[in-house]
Amino acid sequence: MALFEYITLFVVILFIIILYIWRCNNNVLIPNWPIIGMLPSVLHNQSHIHDFATLVVKHHGGTFHFKGPWFTNIATFILTSDPMNVHHITSKNFINYGKGSDFHDIFENVGVGIFNLDFNEWKQERTLLHSLLKTKSFEISLQQIIQQKLENWLLPFLDHHASKGVQVLDLQDIFERFTFDISCSFIFGIDPICHPYNFKEVSDIASVKAISVIEDMILLRHYIPKHIWKVQKWLQIGQEKKGKVAQQIFEQFLSKCIAMVLNCATSKGEDVDESRSCLLKELMMKGGLGKDEMVENEKYISDTAGNLLTAGSGTISSGLSWFFWLVSTHPTVEAKIIQEIKDNYFTQEENSINDLRVEELGKLVYLHGAICEALRLYPPVPFEHKCAVKSDVLPSGHHVSPNTKLIYSLYAMGRMEQIWGDDCMEFKPERWISEKGQIIHVPFYKFIAFNAGPRSCLGKDISLVQMKMVAAAMLWKFHIHVVEGQSVTPRVSVVLRMKHGFKVKVSKRRNI
Repeated sequence: MALFEYITLFVVILFIIILYIWRCNNNVLIPNWPIIGMLPSVLHNQSHIHDFATLVVKHHGGTFHFKGPWFTNIATFILTSDPMNVHHITSKNFINYGKGSDFHDIFENVGVGIFNLDFNEWKQERTLLHSLLKTKSFEISLQQIIQQKLENWLLPFLDHHASKGVQVLDLQDIFERFTFDISCSFIFGIDPICHPYNFKEVSDIASVKAISVIEDMILLRHYIPKHIWKVQKWLQIGQEKKGKVAQQIFEQFLSKCIAMVLNCATSKGEDVDESRSCLLKELMMKGGLGKDEMVENEKYISDTAGNLLTAGSGTISSGLSWFFWLVSTHPTVEAKIIQEIKDNYFTQEENSINDLRVEELGKLVYLHGAICEALRLYPPVPFEHKCAVKSDVLPSGHHVSPNTKLIYSLYAMGRMEQIWGDDCMEFKPERWISEKGQIIHVPFYKFIAFNAGPRSCLGKDISLVQMKMVAAAMLWKFHIHVVEGQSVTPRVSVVLRMKHGFKVKVSKRRNI
């Protein structure tokens, strides 16, 4: 009987404690529970995690101290969208903020490529890649690849379906294949031709899809305690199993491409143009890697190529998808872009593309503003992850202990009134254009789509050029009709893709 009384007393006390905590947290946006911390709120809102993070940082004035389950790798971290904090982390005190050990575990799939490197190793790798990517010859080569792919692949494909009139296309899927081909051509000198209706190599098409599966797994690892996803990985269940299969598909594709470059070989349906250099060949030469050395450094080459391929395809296809959705749902913006193209770029008589040169693209100021506005609202990489080396104090006054993780939300920063004004949720290309009709420069730590500080994106300029080339060519020739009734929402991933794709119908413009 005494045992029953003790149990009853324990249950009553536990109930009172839970009731007290519930009442204390009743009006709290993200309650902090004993032992499990704030994780339940994150899991409850994981289907719209980027918008939930935005709501949290807005509610807490731009910076929030998250407390996770006790004795886990996510026991505590700082989430911020304060531009001064971001400036401090990425630039002013850059040396104090690295990747951290958790980052390397979470992003183990990217290996020893530049994305996973820190400090001296990162600096050496960035210097090497900068010396290659910033040369005029490579910029011209990439522009030629984009132009050829537009003329030979994307525009004829859209023209064919526009003539049929009623077919529904997934424009996000098309952009993913298109940018993947361009990146492969640039990096390997190989065009896998991932055409939506090209079934020559199922593995090549699967490798495009594999990237997004890996990205989904990586985001889950950010807010699932390490010991849980490690067990899932060991048992090969859930997203970890899907991620492993996707990683194997992607690595097989990389190995095939690297072998073809190494041997200067050709296979059916794929061409290695020996007269035209590619980034991988130049990387081998700059790094002093001959054929034998490359075999010995196969993992470095594979990881570097994989980093560049994912960075150059997924992010640009994401940016293009959100851009076309925004423009197509804002007819006034679309009309202004068309008029600007008509006034500055194309000949009315020919109704065709003359030459998509960078110098001419620079005249399309309103188009530039529209692209920046799309990247502001929907940055391809919605958040960045850092870890403090030593203790620090952020400009917001928050104390940072050694080994504390910091996440700055690029997605939330595009939605902060204190940065962009009360109309921050509106799609307004005009906010990027001065009264004199020139592009307004916004500091990197405010417009953070290409990151900021020493780790700012090496491919920023060519990414903008590629988006402008595709946007100008497509908008001049076609009208994109968004299929009504579809749900256009961000996918829960480290790259901001559309969760359900982007369904459209395409028609030819007849009033140009």
